[in-house]
Amino acid sequence: MRTETHPLRPHVAPRGGDRAVRGWLIILGLMVYAMILIGGATRLTDSGLSITEWAPVHGALPPLSEAAWQAEFDKYRQTAEYRFQNAGMSMAEFRYIYWWEWGHRLFGRLIGLVALGGLAVFAARRWLTAPLARRLVVLIALGGLQGFIGWWMVASGIGETTRIDVAPYRLATHFTLALVIIGMIAWLWMDLGPRTRQGASNSAKWAAFGLAGLVTLQMATGALVAGLDAGRTYTDWPLMAGEAFPTHYIDSQLGWRSLFEGREATQFNHRALAYLLFALSLIALGAFRRSAEAASFALLAGLVTLQSAWGILTLVNAAPLNLALLHQGLGVLVFLAAIRLAWRTSYCPEGAVRSPASTKTA
Repeated sequence: MRTETHPLRPHVAPRGGDRAVRGWLIILGLMVYAMILIGGATRLTDSGLSITEWAPVHGALPPLSEAAWQAEFDKYRQTAEYRFQNAGMSMAEFRYIYWWEWGHRLFGRLIGLVALGGLAVFAARRWLTAPLARRLVVLIALGGLQGFIGWWMVASGIGETTRIDVAPYRLATHFTLALVIIGMIAWLWMDLGPRTRQGASNSAKWAAFGLAGLVTLQMATGALVAGLDAGRTYTDWPLMAGEAFPTHYIDSQLGWRSLFEGREATQFNHRALAYLLFALSLIALGAFRRSAEAASFALLAGLVTLQSAWGILTLVNAAPLNLALLHQGLGVLVFLAAIRLAWRTSYCPEGAVRSPASTKTA
């Protein structure tokens, strides 16, 4: 059985450069994971619209005087969220949501500093060659794009005269890009590691990448549900308000936009994709139980099962902050397990076996 040679390790200079880059990637990955959870908490506490301006530099400082706090509060009181949802909010209540959003943005700035600082150090020490450097630059550029998309998302809830939340599809875009970033970090980290990949069958490769794509789609639909607070619309299970299929799946006023902006449609779609992912992960585990990647398929199936159960628990309890955050955090772990499986099956050399049963456990 042929195995893969490391595609990136030759592009990292000696003297411990590969270890340093991998350590830096771990730090970035943990920070992005924490950022996803902080973002979830910011959304669940309805804090995202408390800062009404995008000031990448001087916005790093919070209000430092009572007058500055009052000015920020006055800006917030011009938003639809305040007028229709939080009218009469006290200064203490405003500060609570402000600190959540400010902390979210500050942590994003810290991630940017760690990313740029690491790249600068590695370049100065000549630990990188062009192929790896290009991939790291792309990774950091995606991080910068994420900051812009974050503001694009927030702006959707500030500029509108009636919207009291951010646009759900913009939230889904923001969240999906965060998954792309943490997935790219994980893939790079594995590429630079000591483990090699054995040749996987085409069927195992298609199954792994199919599951990874389905997990990503499921996470994106979860972001739509979160953006609409749709997880608190129907809290019974397995039916939705006693129906197998919601009567108002297509809202008469929204039309086809119900798929992105309708609470009934987005929650039903999220449920249906969860059932499909659960079934397919178990089918894949059975199909590749004798392959070299059986343990990886088992890990993914186990996490999907746990996530499904936790999702039901979160739903029937009307998505409280603690359960919803754990649901989101566990979802990211499911995504990373899917990325790991896709990486391990992605190398398919000429002459690789075509049947999963013929690839023995290493």
